[in-house]
Amino acid sequence: MTSTETAGPAGDDSGPRPGEGEAREPAAAREFVLPLVVRLERTAPPERTDALETAARAVLALLSDPRAADGGAWADAVRDWQDSRIRKVVRRARGAEWRRATALPGLTVTGRAAEVRVFPPVPLDGWPKELARLQVSGTELDDSRAPGEPPAGSPVLWLNPALEMSAGKAMAQAGHGAQLAWWGLSAADREAWRAAGFPLSVRTAAPAAWEQLAGGGLPVVRDAGFTEIAPGSCTVVADHPALRGAPLPSSP
Repeated sequence: MTSTETAGPAGDDSGPRPGEGEAREPAAAREFVLPLVVRLERTAPPERTDALETAARAVLALLSDPRAADGGAWADAVRDWQDSRIRKVVRRARGAEWRRATALPGLTVTGRAAEVRVFPPVPLDGWPKELARLQVSGTELDDSRAPGEPPAGSPVLWLNPALEMSAGKAMAQAGHGAQLAWWGLSAADREAWRAAGFPLSVRTAAPAAWEQLAGGGLPVVRDAGFTEIAPGSCTVVADHPALRGAPLPSSP
């Protein structure tokens, strides 16, 4: 499975990003990407919704990690990534591949059964060999039953019901949505979300509700069209209770 998309709120995938304009050396026009690896053992693959939600929380875990903050070991890589495109690539691993991946610096986030490891951003042309060799296609995930209604008052990442996406594509899009929600929150709301363990749900919106969600002032992920769907497609609406009525985050 693979997804290498760019996202931007309010239909924009260009413009200023968090940290832009600071006095620091530019990344020499190198494009950076956030690697995510989902564990897919042959005998026990995770449910699709579990994998999507775990990927979204993995992105939030990295963004909130002290190593990603100013002065941290990952800070420069994270800034260079966010100053360009918030591009994410999802790969899969099992067995020894997974063990080699988890030996690299990063964070592993566990859902109900899903495991996703997120790594600090890397240059698009400079992946660690342990990750570059991982499979990027050939695996799909399903839910054995409908995921049900999300908990009342909890953040929800709403998927566009008109689009068909592979599990890897949808994982990356959910990560984009979580990131836009994070950017739109106040420091206090971010800390409250982090302290609670980043509760969130990923659900496909009802067709009748999608237009209202997408036009309701919440952050919207608009895809750059690298894979699977047409450029400019709206894929996810990030519906965090604290964002309702709040200004949108800065366009990335």
